[in-house]
Amino acid sequence: MATAQSLLLDHCPPTLPAEAYYDARWYDREQRLIWQREWIYAGRLSDLPKGVMRPVTVGGAGVILCRSPEGDVTAYHNTCRHRGSELCRAEQPLGKMIRCPYHAWSYAAADGRLLSTAQATPTEDFDKTGHGLFPVAVTLWNGSVFLNVADAPKPFAPDLGLNAHDNWPMADLVTGHRLVRDLACNWKVFWENYNECLHCPGIHPELCDLVPVYREGIMSEPERPGWTPETPTGHALRDGAVTWTLDGQPCGPVFPDLTEAERKTAANFVTIYPTAFVVAHVDYARVVSLVPTGPETTRLTAEWLFAPATMAQDGFDPARVADFATIVLDQDAEAAEMNQRGIRSPRYASGRLMPQEFDIYRFHGWVLDRLKDN
Repeated sequence: MATAQSLLLDHCPPTLPAEAYYDARWYDREQRLIWQREWIYAGRLSDLPKGVMRPVTVGGAGVILCRSPEGDVTAYHNTCRHRGSELCRAEQPLGKMIRCPYHAWSYAAADGRLLSTAQATPTEDFDKTGHGLFPVAVTLWNGSVFLNVADAPKPFAPDLGLNAHDNWPMADLVTGHRLVRDLACNWKVFWENYNECLHCPGIHPELCDLVPVYREGIMSEPERPGWTPETPTGHALRDGAVTWTLDGQPCGPVFPDLTEAERKTAANFVTIYPTAFVVAHVDYARVVSLVPTGPETTRLTAEWLFAPATMAQDGFDPARVADFATIVLDQDAEAAEMNQRGIRSPRYASGRLMPQEFDIYRFHGWVLDRLKDN
């Protein structure tokens, strides 16, 4: 693939076939083998009040996400063991029990045990202990909630490891601003756009002004020809800028425990396929998550996270901080939708990746590996 000193591909491999981006059967296979087996972002813990349950969807599967009055988080498939009725239709208070709105079967919120069949009178062949709710695995990471509906989930494993953001107070950050966009593109198209910067000079003038290396169509200095590990690296941002805001200035106190390298990078990306990426800046963080809503549609949600002290500043406007990344996300959305329309051409069967698109190559390998139904 690439040389020991270079991230770049040494050949131009084919892309996924065109039908991967619009075929209903391909999409259904991804739902079953990717979205119902991987860890899926379900929001920030601080946005899930104690004593509440809410319905969420994971890979097309209905799930009840619960937080007890004591703060414990559990999740179950949103189906009653009686005749399959939906148990939770909208966010509502949660006490000790989850009660089916159809025939009033009741389950323990803490562990899903069947407590009561209400007016129904089971016969001796009915095993009450075998009719509890189906559990869904929950992981809490850096203040975020992730769910996995697989029978035997693999360990939760972000691309840069569980400790990649340890120098940020991630679990203490709170949501200050949220943006939701419904995109007319396959979910993989958005991830492919995320994974390369060849489009940056033509699509992102504001971003290229802030991050000069992006003007070259690359994402980092190691992608430059002739780069070696001994090559000095400078600050990623233009002179005088320290973070991703319209003026490059921090919106509040800079996080005190960051290393020099983390400050220089200014945008520390951690990716959790297929669901989200988390960007930690020197003064705030962002979570950008995806949910496929059809073979050619995707819902994108972006959340801006701030320290409580930043939020408490007089006149602080989190939407103003979000303006810069919103410009970038909207440009990416337009590009992804343009890409989707072109893929639909009857003459397009597949494309070819360029050396700088090594991360797309890895992403395609990740997808294809999971579509092997073992």
